[in-house]
Amino acid sequence: MQKKLTITVDEEVYAGLHKVIGPRRISRFIEDLVRPHVIKMKLESAYKRMAQDEARETQALEWAEATVGDVSHEAR
Repeated sequence: MQKKLTITVDEEVYAGLHKVIGPRRISRFIEDLVRPHVIKMKLESAYKRMAQDEARETQALEWAEATVGDVSHEAR
């Protein structure tokens, strides 16, 4: 469920948000910035759930194996 919140920001900040983020995306942008500071994520359980997704893990391993060779060609 969503709740409506009224906040006050400087006119210049609002204009920047409106221009850069877009008029219908400001709420989501602010929520995404604030969420990690007010809702504590349970990373360990989230990582366990991700690891149980075999298709995702296979894809991640394939990506990692495919890119490991790129590092050997990097200039030092």
